[in-house]
Amino acid sequence: MATPRVTARLLPVSPDGAVLLLQELDPVEPDRPYWSSIGGGVEDGEDATATILREAHEEAGIRVARAALVGPVHASRNAYSWNGIDYLGEHTWYALPLSRETEICFDHLAPDEVGTVLGYGWWQPQEVEGSVRRPVELPTIMRAAVAAVGGEQ
Repeated sequence: MATPRVTARLLPVSPDGAVLLLQELDPVEPDRPYWSSIGGGVEDGEDATATILREAHEEAGIRVARAALVGPVHASRNAYSWNGIDYLGEHTWYALPLSRETEICFDHLAPDEVGTVLGYGWWQPQEVEGSVRRPVELPTIMRAAVAAVGGEQ
């Protein structure tokens, strides 16, 4: 039986319409890295935007002002597994205008994330079409984020 998990996800968008994604790996599949968004589980006492503020700092070293968030730009549900646990996720997606010059660092990762976040890249939605593991609709969600912040497409 899948464990329910409510998450908040963040898609930073550059002025030229590229989206910042993290390269990650599932500890039980270390030979299959994939691209994903910043984000994580909504903790007790948090709303989705508080989760985004926390996760942006933990996973990418980005300090985000609540007022800078755009959205939500999308909501989705999907089944997935991570580290051998099956989840049924409910995800709320936000966008953030962000310069490609912003420093990204992984110095604040939660202990269970150390070693699972490998790097980052700026991607146009069409560049990841057909190559995303989860969620498979990520390119569509990226397009919604780009449109929401008024980035080029």
